[in-house]
Amino acid sequence: MPIHPTAADLSRRLADNVEAFCLRYLSKGYRSGRWWCVGDVHNTEGASLYVRLTGPSRGKGARGKWTDGATGEHGDLLDVIRLQRGADWKEALAEARAFLSLPPPPETERARPIPEARDTTEAARRLWRYGRSLTGSPAAAYLRSRGIEHALGLPVLRFHPRCLYRASRKHPGPDTWHPALLACVTDLSGSVTAVGRIWLAADGRGKADLPKPRRVLGNLLGHGVRFPGTVTDLMVAGEGVESVASVHRLMPTVPHVAALSAGHLGALILPPCLRHLYIARDADVAGERGAAILRQRAEAAGILVSELIPHEDDFNRDLCHLGPRDLALHLAPQLDENDAVAHLRFEEAVAA
Repeated sequence: MPIHPTAADLSRRLADNVEAFCLRYLSKGYRSGRWWCVGDVHNTEGASLYVRLTGPSRGKGARGKWTDGATGEHGDLLDVIRLQRGADWKEALAEARAFLSLPPPPETERARPIPEARDTTEAARRLWRYGRSLTGSPAAAYLRSRGIEHALGLPVLRFHPRCLYRASRKHPGPDTWHPALLACVTDLSGSVTAVGRIWLAADGRGKADLPKPRRVLGNLLGHGVRFPGTVTDLMVAGEGVESVASVHRLMPTVPHVAALSAGHLGALILPPCLRHLYIARDADVAGERGAAILRQRAEAAGILVSELIPHEDDFNRDLCHLGPRDLALHLAPQLDENDAVAHLRFEEAVAA
């Protein structure tokens, strides 16, 4: 290896030490034959993400490559470092060198460029074009059952009557088709980069009985499902579509974005005009970690950050159990006083 290795050299060197890498960065996982299994790239317990421990140093089947069966995301071990730390490529390369006990690069070394959107982006756009109106569909029934019927009129959600569900390595079986709620993931310019899929029971009274009824197709990293608002310098960011939509019901003038997972919440790309960011996180370890990473990145960019913490696990559960009035009461003291007066629809919540 050269004295000052390139990003590709570092990626191969990390792959040569893949098991040691997993023991350090993905320590909550476990070895299963030729694979290291863990919940996600942020070292959550589980088994939907799998890292190849054996294989050639490059090309098809290379060791060190990983895939998250829940989201469709994939990459190499440098991607793991960057996603875990919410860092740019320069910081990820520095961490990789430290792990490999290599000297720092010369000042002139260029950072690894951000990868282009993955091939599944076009497939996600085709899927979105197949989506239908929510009116009269199981997806509409599902949204009503979750107390977020206001989302029926939002353009970021559509219905698919027969969406393909592929079996996974962990849960083998035949491919099946189920009705699904589609959520459009876009970048800051409004271009579609991915589609979130929530497979539903035939009558919409809950999710389909599947091992992973939520998955994402396309390029999710940095992007999200965007609920509209009229202000430009204020935003609410959270994880799941239902949870974010629950807050949006009470603050419809504020733009909201759902990152679709705690890990991707930390990697969310923020708009340049943002003044104040509210992070509506889930009340669990993964949610706390994702919010902490996003907070660190936002504050480094000079953005004021406040956290909104649910009474129970997430804000949709709060909405269903507390109702809109009591959820508004729960949110009010967590908001800036001026934002609460200007944007919290407490009177509508009382009337609901």
